[in-house]
Order: sequence, then structure tokens, then C-alpha cells
Amino acid sequence: MRQAVVISLLAATALSACTMAPRYERPVAPVAAEWPVEAPVAANTPIRWRDLFIDPHLQATINLALAQNRDLRVAALNVEKAQAQYRIARADLLPAIDASLSHPRSENGHSYTADLGLSAYEVDLFGRVRSLKNATIESFFAERENRNAVQISLIAAVASQWLTLASDQDQLRLAQQTLASRNEALTIAEGRARIGVLSDLDLASIQVLAQTARADVARLQTVIDQDKSALTLLTGAPLTTDLLPDGLNTGQVADALPVGLPSDVLLDRPDVLAAEHDLKAANANIGAARAAFFPRISLTGSTGSSSPDLDGLFKSGNGTWSFVPSISVPIFAGGANIAGLKSAEASRDIAVAQYEKAIQSAFSEVSDALAVRARIDERLSAQTAATNAAQRSLTLSQARYDNGVDSYLTLQDAQRTLYASQQTLISLQALRATNLVALYKALGDDGSLQ
Repeated sequence: MRQAVVISLLAATALSACTMAPRYERPVAPVAAEWPVEAPVAANTPIRWRDLFIDPHLQATINLALAQNRDLRVAALNVEKAQAQYRIARADLLPAIDASLSHPRSENGHSYTADLGLSAYEVDLFGRVRSLKNATIESFFAERENRNAVQISLIAAVASQWLTLASDQDQLRLAQQTLASRNEALTIAEGRARIGVLSDLDLASIQVLAQTARADVARLQTVIDQDKSALTLLTGAPLTTDLLPDGLNTGQVADALPVGLPSDVLLDRPDVLAAEHDLKAANANIGAARAAFFPRISLTGSTGSSSPDLDGLFKSGNGTWSFVPSISVPIFAGGANIAGLKSAEASRDIAVAQYEKAIQSAFSEVSDALAVRARIDERLSAQTAATNAAQRSLTLSQARYDNGVDSYLTLQDAQRTLYASQQTLISLQALRATNLVALYKALGDDGSLQ
């Protein structure tokens, strides 16, 4: 009899059923099949950040962030937590078997009892437990993709901040050079004013230009300190000087980044994949809510041995067993089961909308980055030509001023124009570099994560 009970208990674990969850179908992507801006199309090959951010100092800074950043560490721990929760849910599919040894005493004597049994094991005939397990594993997959999204965002943030620091260093150099030149001009002007060759109005104008450059130097020094602070926070560790840039240079980032079609690109973004896993989890929860309308069968049983003497506990003839199946049939729950199903279906519909929004957001981000990329070289070319023209204009204005043809106000305008044009050129050079970072983040398919 004991063997029959054990066989019955083990046979119960083999009972399985298909879940009552709706068949999952991926929603159609609610975006166009082509990018609104022409893009270089490439095969669906994963991008690797090391192929894009090629400066060794930049790569070392990114590696430091990947090792030390706390947000990434939390994201990784969330994956471990979700994995543990899935294992808990999966364990509910199997019976929990416990062993016990007791020595009860009473006025009639004492005895020894050893038992091996399970308690209230649910036979998953209608797939309720299996649906909950499927929802949990989809949540685990979503957390894993969230972690990948955090890593891609971190790499992009570090690269962007590093390049911004490099650009601000160039802006500071320009401001310092301009300040030195204007201080030299101011010294000469003050000497000429003392002998009455230069008017007080012209001297005041030269002083304005010098003090403006001085203010720019102080402002940019503050900005650079803030850049370093932000970069330190991203890396999660103190920055050594060998990790910092020394201005923007060619060869720090790749020249171009090929882009595939939307259907190839968007569905591989970690945030889109995470949204789809959330949708699948919500779909599985509908199966659990549907199963709540059907009976739940639980098994409780044990097999063991009982004897008044410890040394005779496991001898033949002392066996004991029990087997208690129970069934719970939902009759009236005050509408709770219907409400639970409607809630699960609403959660699924919400997840569909969130999935579609994730695709639309991804499409918008890639399109914005491509729009900048499509015209940045033309803007740089035009700004370079404008800066060269401003330099020639200043040279001519200086000559005309020295010969008494133009007033100092004309020369002052030429100086301001050149300075502003040089600042804009540096900003555009930075935009070109950081646009590649933005495109890398928007595409979100880093092969190094696999």
C-alpha cells in the first residue's frame, strides 16, 4: 500500500495541461517601412561600441563605467532577482516533499514516527500555475533586456559626455587665445589713449571685448569642471588624467554608422524587446485568470513508519500512510473572478499600447538622429567657409582701421563675428561626433551584449 501511495503522489506531478492563455501574436509595428530621411542601409549586423568609439582614452573611460556604474549594477541585480522569482514560480509545478521525525509522549506512553509527504500540491489541470510560471519567465526576460538598455544608454552617455568635455576644452582654448589677443590689443590701446591718439569711446569698446573674453574663460572653466563631475558620476569612480580628452580630434569616433530598415532595427532594441516580454507576461496572466473559473485540485499525502521503539521504527509492519485529495470548485466569489479576468485583459491591452509606443519612440529617435546626420557635413562645410570669410574680413578691417579708413566699431564687429563663427564651428564639430553617439543609442543593437 505504501508503494501505491508513493506512485500515486509521483504520478500527480506528471499531470500537465496547456495553459488557457490566448495565443500570442506580435502586434504590427505602427511605423512606416522606410525612414523619413535617406539612410545608408547595411545588412542586419549588430553594432559594437568599440567599432564606433575608437579613441583608446574614450574606450578606457567606457570600460571603467561598465565596471563601476551603480545604475548598471542595480540593473544587473534586478536580472538576478527576476531569475530567482522565476525559479520560485517554476518550483510550484512540482510537489514539495518534506521528511519529518517526531517523538510524541502521552500518559499512555510514547512512540516514534517518521513521515515523508507532500502538502496541498496543486494539480495544474487547467494551467493556472503554468501560466503564472510563463508570466514570471517573461518578466525575467524583460529585466534582462532592461539591463541591456541601461548598458547601451550608459555607453552612449559616457561617450557623449566625454566628447562634450573635449568640445568645451576647445571652446576654452579659443576663449583663452581670444582673451590673450584682446588683452594685448587693450595694452596697446591704453598706451595710445594716454597720448591722445585713441578716443575714450574706442578704448571703452576694446575694454568691453577683453572683459567679454575674460568672462567666457571663467564660464568655460566652470563648464569643464561640471563636465568632469558629470563624467565621474557616470563612470562611478574617480577619473585619472590619462582618461580625459584633450580637445576634439579626428579619429576619436567612426565617420559613419550604417543603418538597416526599420523592421530590422526597431524590433531588436532592448527597450522594445522588454516591452514585448511585458506583453507576453500580461498575455500569460490572462490564462491564470481564466483558470480561476475552474476547479482547483490539491493533493496532500504522506507515507512513513510508526513504532514505540526507535530501533524498530523502520521494521516491516510499522508502515503508515495517508492520501487526501481535495477539490475546490468556484461557485460564488462576488464577481472577483470576472473582475480578475477583465483586469488581466486590460493589463494586456495596456501592454500592447506600451509596446507600440516603444516602437514609435524608437522610430522617432532614429529618424531625428538621421535628420541631423543627413545635413551635418553640409552645415560644417558652410560654417568652415563662413569662418574663413570672417577671418579675411577681420584682416581687411584691421588694415582699414590702421590706415584710418574705418572706425573702430567696424573692426569691433569683425572681431565679434569671427569669434562667434569660431565658437559655432566648434559646436558643429561636437554635434557631428555626438550625433554618432545618439544614433548608436537610438539603434540600440550592440553586438557586444550578446
